[in-house]
Amino acid sequence: MSSTLTERPTPAAAAPASGAPKRRTRVFALPEARWAAAATVLFLIALPLQLTGAPAWAWGPLYALAYATGGWEPAWAGLRALKEKTLDVDLLMIVAALGAAAVGQVMDGALLIVIFATSGALEAIATARTADSVRGLLDLAPATATRLPADGTEESVPTEELAVGDVVLVRPGERIGADGRVLDGASEVDQATITGEPLPVAKEVGDEVFAGTLNGTGALRVRVERDASDSVIARIVTMVEEASETKAPTQLFIEKVEQRYSIGMVVATLAVFAIPLAFGAALTGSLLRAMTFMIVASPCAVVLATMPPLLSAIANAGRHGVLVKSAVVMERLGQVDAVALDKTGTLTEGTPRVTDIRPLTGSGLTGDELLALAAAAEHPSEHPLARAVVDAARTRGLTLATAEDFASAPGIGVTATVDGRVVAVGAPARLADGADDPLSARATAIAGELEDEGRTAVLVKADGAPVGVLGIADRLRPDAATTVAALRALTGTAPMLVTGDNERAATRLAEEVGITDVRAGLLPQDKVTAVKEQEQAGRRVLVIGDGVNDAPALAAAHTGIAMGRAGSDLALETADAVIVRDELATVPAVVALSRRARGFVVQNLVIASVFITALVVWDLAATLPLPLGVLGHEGSTVIVGLNGLRLLREAAWTKARTGGGR
Repeated sequence: MSSTLTERPTPAAAAPASGAPKRRTRVFALPEARWAAAATVLFLIALPLQLTGAPAWAWGPLYALAYATGGWEPAWAGLRALKEKTLDVDLLMIVAALGAAAVGQVMDGALLIVIFATSGALEAIATARTADSVRGLLDLAPATATRLPADGTEESVPTEELAVGDVVLVRPGERIGADGRVLDGASEVDQATITGEPLPVAKEVGDEVFAGTLNGTGALRVRVERDASDSVIARIVTMVEEASETKAPTQLFIEKVEQRYSIGMVVATLAVFAIPLAFGAALTGSLLRAMTFMIVASPCAVVLATMPPLLSAIANAGRHGVLVKSAVVMERLGQVDAVALDKTGTLTEGTPRVTDIRPLTGSGLTGDELLALAAAAEHPSEHPLARAVVDAARTRGLTLATAEDFASAPGIGVTATVDGRVVAVGAPARLADGADDPLSARATAIAGELEDEGRTAVLVKADGAPVGVLGIADRLRPDAATTVAALRALTGTAPMLVTGDNERAATRLAEEVGITDVRAGLLPQDKVTAVKEQEQAGRRVLVIGDGVNDAPALAAAHTGIAMGRAGSDLALETADAVIVRDELATVPAVVALSRRARGFVVQNLVIASVFITALVVWDLAATLPLPLGVLGHEGSTVIVGLNGLRLLREAAWTKARTGGGR
């Protein structure tokens, strides 16, 4: 009788899912909002006084205060930029408003100030909301945790004071205070706010838990494994905030163009003012037309077209466990057209597990009895294969007898006395030792079958006679095949497998996931060579790996992604992005999200160009009222900003993950 190990079903959750607590910047906590509100109130008081014929001394000072409150901040920013020999659009807006006041159009100039200040406030609010969506993750972690000192007492301490090695008690319904591992207890934990998983996950002894996730109906004792500053939540916040300080190539290009454009716009504005004046046009009309031209032709919306979509995409990916380190990386992810994947720890889980239990006919043992016998003998061993056997027995809830007279022989296996029987567990080639009896022959045949299937065979003997064979393998990730298929659909080419493992194991795994291009037995420098070959052929290669041996290829690639849960420090530092929970399915999702962000950038540039062109033509071919020109200019700026923020929505990630981002 033989058996194959399967996953135990996850018990249904008793605790309800809970969303992330909200951390929102109050509107009037932003100085831009306060100044814009003050300017708007002053304008709204002055306007009816002027329209009802009140004397100028009644409404004039109010307009002056509106100019001052709404215009001082952009004016100061513009003067500082001018000191650095940079012509800022903000300064041009203020000049236009003062010019309008100089020719008697005080109300029009004040309206320009109010609209411009309001636009700046909306941009500041949108930026703050983007930051809130990421920093709000910090609120997931509770303020305090129950620490269990060695003397058996309990004490409530701030979570930031928890240190690695501390043991904390998490009661039913509480949020977990730190990243760690379960020492005792069993429960189900809602991880939706961190991983996006829709159902709570069962947690038992040895399972990893994360700060900010919600405990269900059981109590857990958790050993802290990361400081608060190194938790998953803190890493998301840090990396996204660092990303906000970088600029994508498109943004840098636009900013270079902005400088030349602004200078050209000033020259064109002078021409729009001087040429009609030279042909006898009225001074006031020429000046108003020129100021309107300068306002509508300014490139505010063009400059704002790039960063909001990219930063929104970074924040959204961060909420779903993908840490993209910069806006440059987010833009480059969407450009990849080839993928190279590591095997162990990337396509596979990176941990050996028992996959087959084959008791021999005539041994008198069932599958569980064979596994329990082998696990009891292996229990004192620290070998990875021994750990796999013991873990498999614990997973099945088997009781292990005490092993006596334990001995380990490198390259051969272990021996121990279990319930009065001398048990040996190890390599079939060494333990069989050329025996030709029927049981040994059958065991050798089974071992050969398992090895042909890419597994590691382990022979179990009791009192010198073979009783069964175990198959152990590094299990394929559940989403590996679907991820490979999704990446093939996104890039138009089949991914490549680059691994240091042997050809047979690599080929068999590649067949399971649908990869045909297999590069096996590679040293780190060989992986770099494989990537460079693709780059030289004109490909933009995305490398996905986790180990120290993957770091050179991650650095050499167009873009590198590291598996974060078990990834080496070197790989995590070298990679451009990190998959926190090792969910391979998030890789095609973030690539698709990057492409959507790129599409939003193009949309914004088109919107901005259409607005600028239409308003400029209107101003030159006819008469565009200054207030309408201001409204059109600022309206286009607000539209492109809000359009980019659409990528913050949950629907954007869902669409990318289901293939809608292509």
